[in-house]
Amino acid sequence: MNRVHIKTYGCQMNERDSEAVAAMLRARGYRIVADEHACDILLLNTCSVRDAAEQKAIAKASNVLARKRRQPDFVLGILGCMAQNRGAALLDQLPDVDLIVGTQKFHQVPGYLDNLRAARAAGVPVGETIVDLAEEAGSQNTIRDHELADRQVTAFVSIQQGCNMDCSFCIVPKTRGDERSRPMDEIVEECRSLAAKGVREITLLGQIVTSYGRRDYTHTSGISPFVQLIERVQAIDGIARIRFTSPHPRGFKQDLVEAYGRLPKLCGYVHLPMQSGSNRILKAMNRPYTRERYREIVDALRAVRPDMYFSTDVIVGFPGETDADFAETRELFEACNYDMAYIFKYSVRTGTPAATMGEQVPEDIKEERNRILLDVLRRNSERRNATLIGTVEEVLVEGPDQTGRRFTGRTRGNRVCVFDAEARLVGQLVPLKITRASVSTLYGELELAGVGHLSGSTGS
Repeated sequence: MNRVHIKTYGCQMNERDSEAVAAMLRARGYRIVADEHACDILLLNTCSVRDAAEQKAIAKASNVLARKRRQPDFVLGILGCMAQNRGAALLDQLPDVDLIVGTQKFHQVPGYLDNLRAARAAGVPVGETIVDLAEEAGSQNTIRDHELADRQVTAFVSIQQGCNMDCSFCIVPKTRGDERSRPMDEIVEECRSLAAKGVREITLLGQIVTSYGRRDYTHTSGISPFVQLIERVQAIDGIARIRFTSPHPRGFKQDLVEAYGRLPKLCGYVHLPMQSGSNRILKAMNRPYTRERYREIVDALRAVRPDMYFSTDVIVGFPGETDADFAETRELFEACNYDMAYIFKYSVRTGTPAATMGEQVPEDIKEERNRILLDVLRRNSERRNATLIGTVEEVLVEGPDQTGRRFTGRTRGNRVCVFDAEARLVGQLVPLKITRASVSTLYGELELAGVGHLSGSTGS
């Protein structure tokens, strides 16, 4: 009874947490299996950003409990943000769940599973569900182990957890706790270890990644702790690219903007959450910037790197959002010319200030505003990708695509590419001539001396 499957919902932070839990479990003798139907233990690592995400995880758990009734020794655990948000109240809907573990207790999962297995092996009734939602000092330092796939060339590195921003729509401060940063030396050593294992691209992760170390380290010659960390990762042999997510506009001071011009490993791609283009709505959201300041940041970054790629987050239908407010959001959205965006219809999150605000926007209006921005985004993406046809882009070869017949990788601007190649090129930075483009994917041919067009060698 040691086969574990972890199903992850939500963001890259959740993916990284799941990977760390998997590595801890493997070190304890558990087997991590890809097929949930072949597991003895199913762990759902959950998301709470929107109610729909929680409902999806609850529905999944409800379905799994039918299996548990057939197999009494089967173990079901709920981890992460929904566990933290709902806690023991989940047992009203899911009374037979074995384990509910919050966001600061991931490292305790192996021990809890050991206890459950030992009790069942001895025929001892387990009793009540294990529920652990307590805060734990230093918990941010426990997300450090990696479960790398064969020849994996990209990796997430958690540098900071929690959030002190208190946006009025967001549940994250409740589910992730206060802002906490890992020691810089430990992060650099983790990145160095990953490079030694063949990782070429590092993505630094945090709830507000640009706030990294602001209470723990001093600014040096005007350089923030976050930029100091990027500089140290830049110096690691073997690391070819650096990305980060998710930042806050407040974190884009001059030192970070200038870093894009002087640190060649820092990719020319920025995820810059806008949320709204209306100053009135930004104030209601408790977002400490204006549309004018946001546009200044975009312009400053493009001045440093004219070919910069941008993605963003936008919420439509926030309480009180009028047609005029949305028109300002659309205008700024179009002006910033995003390459990618996560556009959300406002979702009430119980326990947040926005949940009790008046003037809730009807669903049909949210849907229409969502559709309008998605259409703008589609046109932007098509236009930007079309300009790349005939150009040569640097691509990091990551491995076979989903078909297994071709290979895939990403440009420095985070655009997915599909092309013919050979397995020996995995982990290499290669020049790719773009021959075709869709809304989300580029297609091309390698321009390598002695390699040429490789379709014959891949059978595609």
